Amino acid sequence: MGSIVAENRKSLMLFSGRGFPELAKEIGEVLGVAPTPADAYEFANGEIFVRFKDSVRGSDAFVVQSVTHGVNTWVMETLIMVDALKRGSAKRITVVLPFYPYARQDKKHRGREPISARLVADLLKTAGANRILTVDLHTAQIQGFFDGPVDHLFAMDILAEYVEHRYAGRPMTVVAPDSGRVRVAERWTDRLGGCPLAFIHKTRDPMKPNQVVANRVVGEVEGRVCLIVDDMIDTGGTIAKAADILKESGAAEIVVASTHALLSDPAIERLKNSSISEIVVTNTLPLPPEKQLDKLTVLSIAPLLARAIREVFDDGSVTTLFGGLS
Repeated sequence: MGSIVAENRKSLMLFSGRGFPELAKEIGEVLGVAPTPADAYEFANGEIFVRFKDSVRGSDAFVVQSVTHGVNTWVMETLIMVDALKRGSAKRITVVLPFYPYARQDKKHRGREPISARLVADLLKTAGANRILTVDLHTAQIQGFFDGPVDHLFAMDILAEYVEHRYAGRPMTVVAPDSGRVRVAERWTDRLGGCPLAFIHKTRDPMKPNQVVANRVVGEVEGRVCLIVDDMIDTGGTIAKAADILKESGAAEIVVASTHALLSDPAIERLKNSSISEIVVTNTLPLPPEKQLDKLTVLSIAPLLARAIREVFDDGSVTTLFGGLS
């Protein structure tokens, strides 16, 4: 006999970063597989060490990392985890980033600026990642930064289903908080049955990050439930000022739907004191007790991520999760 024939087997292994292990555990519960145990810690000088306790040879590895506050720490930990899997002979490595870090730095506005979103993609590729799976990128063009497959998931159906049920029978207008979000808002109006669209005309000083000047609302908002849609809430300045101008324009109620709740200071204070009645987000990022609000509703992204992971593992179609063709 001139050859050895091996049975072609596949094994899915789930790995969790320390950014938000609860999400990885929830994904594992849906999939029916527990995250692989690991030793992960920092040396006295801050260097990160990761070692997986089980063999990863030949596995289809999925690394789940929520890049929350302390962004650079979690980015570096992700790269080290991927490198450990590559050197442990994992067959394929998919990095699951519910929130893609540095996504707002996707182009140069002025000279001598970095394109950090591209740099993150290059680092992941160099570390050994074969594929990226992420949710609601700040701009779709970031998919092209990674030299390999990128599965771009959308949280809109999860958020819209809740909004439809919660505000059924009431006249609603979808509001884009700035002109850059109009295309996203248009998808929301289609999803919600063709309700009116409005947007906030605003200006932003490029020399002062996280500071916004809202001007006026364009669209039909008086006496209606106004649903502000955005991909992320960071310091809350854009959302809070949009809510103020909507209230001044006669909106009956103001609701916010956003995928990523970064909620950096002073977001909690701003949102608490704003005209917003409810903020609906997903758990792509952890929300510790100090970031909890009475008006905050958190929906789980874990079932969607688990279904996408299963499709990738089975060589199926992620597009079908959103009504596309296989």
